[in-house]
Amino acid sequence: MKITDLYIRVSTDEQADKGYSQRDQEERLRRYCNINNIQIRKVIFEDHSAKTFKRPAWQSLLVDLRKQRGHSDLILFTKWDRFSRNAGDAYQMISLLRHFGVEPQAVEQPLDLSIPENKMMLAFYLAAPEVENDRRALNVFNGMRRAKKEGRWMGTAPIGYVNRTTEDGRKYIAPKEQDAKIMKWAFGEIYRNKLNTEQIWKQAREKGLKCSKNNFWVAIRNPIYCGLIFVPQHKDEQSQLVQGQHEPIITASLFFDVQDVLDGRKRKAVSKKVIAQDDIPLRGYLICPNCGRFLTGSASKGRKKYYHYYHCSSECGVRYKADDANNLMIETIGNEVRDVPRLKLFKEILTATYMSVSNVEKTDQKRMIAQLDQVKHRLSKARELLLRGEIEGEDYRTIKSEASERMTEIEAKLQTSTSFSGNMELLWNLPISNISHLDELFQNGTVMHKRKIVSILFPENLTLNDAKLLHTKVNAAITLLNRKNKTHRADEIIASTTPPANGVHLNRKQGLAAMRNRV
Repeated sequence: MKITDLYIRVSTDEQADKGYSQRDQEERLRRYCNINNIQIRKVIFEDHSAKTFKRPAWQSLLVDLRKQRGHSDLILFTKWDRFSRNAGDAYQMISLLRHFGVEPQAVEQPLDLSIPENKMMLAFYLAAPEVENDRRALNVFNGMRRAKKEGRWMGTAPIGYVNRTTEDGRKYIAPKEQDAKIMKWAFGEIYRNKLNTEQIWKQAREKGLKCSKNNFWVAIRNPIYCGLIFVPQHKDEQSQLVQGQHEPIITASLFFDVQDVLDGRKRKAVSKKVIAQDDIPLRGYLICPNCGRFLTGSASKGRKKYYHYYHCSSECGVRYKADDANNLMIETIGNEVRDVPRLKLFKEILTATYMSVSNVEKTDQKRMIAQLDQVKHRLSKARELLLRGEIEGEDYRTIKSEASERMTEIEAKLQTSTSFSGNMELLWNLPISNISHLDELFQNGTVMHKRKIVSILFPENLTLNDAKLLHTKVNAAITLLNRKNKTHRADEIIASTTPPANGVHLNRKQGLAAMRNRV
């Protein structure tokens, strides 16, 4: 009497879609054994895909057959697709089982493999399920690619988004309010390039963002946040960015600027990467009067509370109370910005600068529109050449891919280009009023705000000596506004307070003309 092991396998999708049942397979196999007088040694149940033989129950069976050779003659299953859905792996496994003295057999598709012609039927039985799997996988791939081209995000929502379903069953992603705000903040910080990516990630986690460092790095490279979806290259189709159906978190212009910063193409001057506590905001700005090193900051534990100090890390022993130094900074800032005599003149210059930048921006918009028309014309001309047979299809696809990328970039910049308003009050009221209250802003602001005020107002480091803060240089704009002489020197103020608009400065004639028209 022959001895057999019964192998019963289902996969989750087959169980749901086709109604395969382990009990049904077991019943048919036992009936076959009873009819053919075959003894059953044991029954193996499997719940894994047959794409490979890396299945837990099957691997355990192989170990058992290797250790107990001769204890089993057959492995029975209902059909060959229960055994494998990969023809190449199946032939190797059949050879291994025969080496163990075991013959695999499907009771509903029986084959006598000693007859050479039956190997053709075996090839068909093994190839059919593999072809079915490949066709199903291809259909899923094409469907997902089509959905991406239509602007739909496929799969689990990225960081800052959450998966939603409409009433009619359509799935989409929507911003997750708190995480979306943190991601928007993170993109802005990367663009400002004041901290490295790891520090921004750590601060984002402190704000409540839950993600690993690697996932954060992947996220900031994903165009999904600016409303675009990346469709990868496939065969003769070039990779492309398509407009998504979801709500963006940031603008496309900010996203591409961030990529430039990450790629190192738009590196800005990086400030000191010093993380300061609330009680020692001047850490990294103060110079030791004895040895010239930067003063660091720390806290000493008293009986009831901690006391903070600025001190030198060398052996010179310089040490100052943090509260005294911070109050001295407030007084020093107040002395520089209180009663600035030329805020009115500064307002006039700001207005002239605003109008100049507005004109430059409008010129840039016209230039980008002209570039967009030029790219579209080039693509249209290439299409005509293709239809006339004057260029090859491969050349046309290359031109189309380059044109699509260029149009996407120009359109993104156009969408986010600044729209200037004729109402100037919103532009100058808050910043100009803040100039004369920088000491109060420093006193009441966060540690980041305090450090920004110090770095802007005092471009060079300060020396703390006894009860004085010695500084060699003050912000050029504040210095000019504080001049006591009666000559306005408008050209100097314009040059020092007006940032270049795409490389264009207001000259002296333009500044004076603007002031004469308004004073």
